Amino acid sequence: MFRSLGRLANRTGAVQSAIRSFAAEAAPADVKVPTSVFGVAGKYASALYVSAVRGQQVEAVEREMRELVTVTGSNPTFAAFLRDPSVSKEVRVKAIEEIFKQAQYSPITTNFLTLLADSGRLSFLPKIAATYEDILMAHRGQVKATVTAALELTPAELAEVREALAGMLSAGQTLQLQQRVDRSIIGGVLVDIGDKHIDLSIRSKIRRMEKVLTESL
Repeated sequence: MFRSLGRLANRTGAVQSAIRSFAAEAAPADVKVPTSVFGVAGKYASALYVSAVRGQQVEAVEREMRELVTVTGSNPTFAAFLRDPSVSKEVRVKAIEEIFKQAQYSPITTNFLTLLADSGRLSFLPKIAATYEDILMAHRGQVKATVTAALELTPAELAEVREALAGMLSAGQTLQLQQRVDRSIIGGVLVDIGDKHIDLSIRSKIRRMEKVLTESL
């Protein structure tokens, strides 16, 4: 579908109307963003979340944003289109509206993308999508945690980590645990959960010992 970039629609009034409509519907009111997010990506992801909740399209928008990130990473033409400063705002807005209406994306996602095109923020799309995912995790009561070890942990070891982290959750929250392997930490584990970082690695212990020895000389 992204081969259609060269075929631009001649409609402009509908695009401007969609931008105004999206901005009005996404204005904060009865829908509250369930977690704090910051920066440009946070601002736009919050607006997308509010509009998706009101339109009861949270999952549909999530699928479409994931697909967009995948396409951006695998389609050089589309990725270049998002970044190219020589493409005028008018051309970019027309192209986005045409492409995603033909692809039958939800009106919320299509209007949101035209808003990004109109404001010159399409290059922020991957960060906005990632922030939207963070908001949805909070919306579902999910807490993301990553455990990093020098070797892949066994199921029994992962179960121990889950049990240890369960005490850090609030009522109604569920843990989404991911595992990473980083041989440079030598042994032990690193745990990232929410905004907390717990360093129990052997590498960290060695560095602390080296610092103590250096300061004592």
